[in-house]
Amino acid sequence: MASFIVSYDLNAPGQQYSELFEYLKSHNNWWHHLDSTWVVVTSLAASELRDGILNHIDSNDQVLVVQSAGVGAWYGIPESGGKWLKDNL
Repeated sequence: MASFIVSYDLNAPGQQYSELFEYLKSHNNWWHHLDSTWVVVTSLAASELRDGILNHIDSNDQVLVVQSAGVGAWYGIPESGGKWLKDNL
C-alpha cells in the first residue's frame, strides 16, 4: 500500500461532488482535513487513482495525485489528524 496526496480544483460552481468523495473514501484508508486535499492509502498506482478520480469530476476540473515520500510537516491540523499523518505517510 502507498499513500497518495490528492489535491484538486473543482471549477464548476454548484456542482455536487459526493460521488468523488465516496470514491476517495472507498480506498483502504484516507485523511481529509483540508478543503481540497486528501491523503489516500491504496494499492493503486498514481495514474490508476487519477483515472478513478476522473470518473467523478468535470472536464474543466483539475487534479494532482502525488505519492508520498513518507516525510511531511504541517501546522494547524488537529492532533488526531497529525497522528493519522504520522502513522500513514
